[in-house]
Amino acid sequence: MRRLLAILTLVLTLGLGNVALADIQWHETNREVTGKSLNDPRTSDGIEIYCNNGTITIVTPKRITVRVYTILGQVVSQATLQPGASELHLSSRGIYLVRIGNITQKVAI
Repeated sequence: MRRLLAILTLVLTLGLGNVALADIQWHETNREVTGKSLNDPRTSDGIEIYCNNGTITIVTPKRITVRVYTILGQVVSQATLQPGASELHLSSRGIYLVRIGNITQKVAI
């Protein structure tokens, strides 16, 4: 059982190894964001999170700190975003957790 767990951990780490790179950065965008927001508007303070084609887009009315984690808890990105729309392009498919203040949203790419 321990050997199976070790092999599974190794495979997941190798498969997600290129995700946790320090040069993944947020970019401000001026394009119109369309689609359905992934979060519940009653708890988001006007913050909207979208996901489309390997890109996480966050629209915020105020300055926020955002952290993106892999499902294993590795930090993919940590940044302070200015008001407006910002995008994070991720090259690896998977499930990510986006944390903004007390809001945590699961995003599947």
